Amino acid sequence: MSHRILFVCLGNICRSPTAEAVVRAKADAQGVPVELDSAGTGNWHSGAPPYGPMQDVARARGYDMSDLRARQVSSDDFGRFELIVAMDAQNLDDLNALAPRAGGARIRLMTDFAASGDATQVPDPYFTRDFDGALDLIERCADGLLRQL
Repeated sequence: MSHRILFVCLGNICRSPTAEAVVRAKADAQGVPVELDSAGTGNWHSGAPPYGPMQDVARARGYDMSDLRARQVSSDDFGRFELIVAMDAQNLDDLNALAPRAGGARIRLMTDFAASGDATQVPDPYFTRDFDGALDLIERCADGLLRQL
């Protein structure tokens, strides 16, 4: 059985496509069957590839996300995925506001899967410019997520 997971950030050009690419690569290496996607709570970047500097940092570590394109999260996603993973508290709040009242995907923070509890969110490198730091945290959380599957 394949696990269906959606990663969500604000614009779907930095954190969530990176999480999708990292989890895909790690799951493939471990033989864990997954169906993954990513989306943003906003639609500003719909159809755009992941942000260039984020792609550069990810590529340097062996993650290719050049084929991904931004999209906005939809109400259908709550039925398509078993788990929706938010990158920060605002994304979590936005997802909870969109979620159907009855049933649907579980919604969690990415940092819920970090081995240590020192991080409460994945900071947005579009604003912080810390692309390596964001990727470091996403990698740690991805390892924890895969352990829980």
